[in-house]
Amino acid sequence: MSWPLGILVFIATVIAMEAFAYAAHRWIMHGPGWFLHASHHAPRHGNWEWNDLYAAIFAVPSIVLLLGGVQLGWWAGCTWIGAGIAAYGAIYFGFHDVIVHRRLPTRYLPKSAYMKRIVQAHRLHHVVETKDGNVSFGFLVAPPPEALKAELKRRGRAGVRRGTAADSGVESLRA
Repeated sequence: MSWPLGILVFIATVIAMEAFAYAAHRWIMHGPGWFLHASHHAPRHGNWEWNDLYAAIFAVPSIVLLLGGVQLGWWAGCTWIGAGIAAYGAIYFGFHDVIVHRRLPTRYLPKSAYMKRIVQAHRLHHVVETKDGNVSFGFLVAPPPEALKAELKRRGRAGVRRGTAADSGVESLRA
């Protein structure tokens, strides 16, 4: 496979992973996989939570594709797809675990409108502690926070955390 075509496959994979992540988050993690994901909607005690197992689970296809493409003589596109999955995982880790949840120390503060929007959308996702009634399941693409707040209000605030407004960044939901 030519380098330009490989890079195109890589970029397409990274983009497709956002759709996969949305679907997995909405219908697996907030569905039958809630038994692991529930730990992510509760206060974390220590460095790890059960939800972290999803990183290992979702890394398996990337590892298999990279191994097959590089070592086992599979179609060369497998290498590019595996690399795209791994790249999305790295982007997700940086955004979700480092920037939003601050699981590693950082002084980064979102300044661009895009970064502020996706951080706030993810925080709005976390004001709901239950399996149902949530909003904003994507990681790199998110509706405007005003739309998410309106949707939470329309749903009667079902499952919304009872902490302080400062904890969630959604002052208007508790009014």
